[in-house]
Amino acid sequence: MLPPMRRFVIGTAGHVDHGKTSLVAALTGVDTDRLPEEKRRGITIELGFAPLRVAEGVEASVVDVPGHLRLVHAMIAGAVGMEVVLLVVAADEGVMPQTREHVAVCELLGIRRAVVVVTKIDRVEPDLATLAGEEASELCAGRLEHEVVHASSRTGEGIDAVRAAIARALAALPPPTEGPARLAVDRAFSVRGAGTVVTGTLVRGALSKGDVVRLVGRDEAREVTVRGLHVHDASVTRAEAPTRLAVNVTGVEVADVPRGTLLTSDPGVLPTRHLDVALRPLVPLRSGAQVEVYVGTARSPARIDVRRAPTDDDPDAWVRLRLERAMPVSGGDRVLCRAGRASGPAGAVVAGGHVLDARPPPRRDRARRLAVLAAAAASDPSELGRAL
Repeated sequence: MLPPMRRFVIGTAGHVDHGKTSLVAALTGVDTDRLPEEKRRGITIELGFAPLRVAEGVEASVVDVPGHLRLVHAMIAGAVGMEVVLLVVAADEGVMPQTREHVAVCELLGIRRAVVVVTKIDRVEPDLATLAGEEASELCAGRLEHEVVHASSRTGEGIDAVRAAIARALAALPPPTEGPARLAVDRAFSVRGAGTVVTGTLVRGALSKGDVVRLVGRDEAREVTVRGLHVHDASVTRAEAPTRLAVNVTGVEVADVPRGTLLTSDPGVLPTRHLDVALRPLVPLRSGAQVEVYVGTARSPARIDVRRAPTDDDPDAWVRLRLERAMPVSGGDRVLCRAGRASGPAGAVVAGGHVLDARPPPRRDRARRLAVLAAAAASDPSELGRAL
């Protein structure tokens, strides 16, 4: 009997036109740019996906993300569930603005391992490629565990070294997190004869054919039945996290499943418009500032209400986020904030952290609420019970 397939999720990051999609094609044989506009413009606009056989019994789902400034929202959606990031830096340009923002996104989303791939080495002298790698390594220092590999997708030089570095990074990962099934939807479409199909990264738990699960959107949660499962076009009867997954569901139309919907077996997840969060700020946060909030593949404009500023002992701020649009969120979810019109340079990542309370009560006694947040931040169930 063959051993079960061990699956992982990895993804690209880096500045536009540094060769992310070409690298994925060299590794997997799959061109992840599927849209006509992507072919015409020569840049990635939407998320792309490809399977990568790492070793016998080990397969990774590769998520290829856009690198353009205006498409960072799509990059963030694609980063959900990544365990290792391929940080792509062109040898002839080195670290660029989106390289820096993508590293900040990965760090704040809790991604801890990277393979830095210096691409296009066939275009420059070795010394310049080495300098690009050193610059990228300095950017990652203290933020992402990483190693640097040099490669050319055009000539094939270094591609085997990239595969080996990926294998080493995956071998160092901890076991997957157990719990209720959780998949943030990044795409939904209809298949003739099958109906609605949703795709995303299964970051926790497992799904089986015939399961009754919930699709939680902006306004409601509805029950659906899993009619079929596909992992990279291969039909399976059961899928375990982490993996990219397509789920054929019954009882819902495509128009009712926008990006940001959550497919889950957890009955406690509901749409919410208020979040109490612990945020690690990259710039000073102030009450009343407007930000764009990302949780999973969902996003919404929001206003900040700072409850406690960072201290000498704790660099996190405790903040209430008042969302313009409801999102499906639960305690412990990773949250990312980019600047709105009133909180800094438009689009810049300003903070990231995790949700302390996904459905906080209206503001009442400040001291009592801070005690609850302190217990939640410390993950102390007994103290949290007393504070509540």
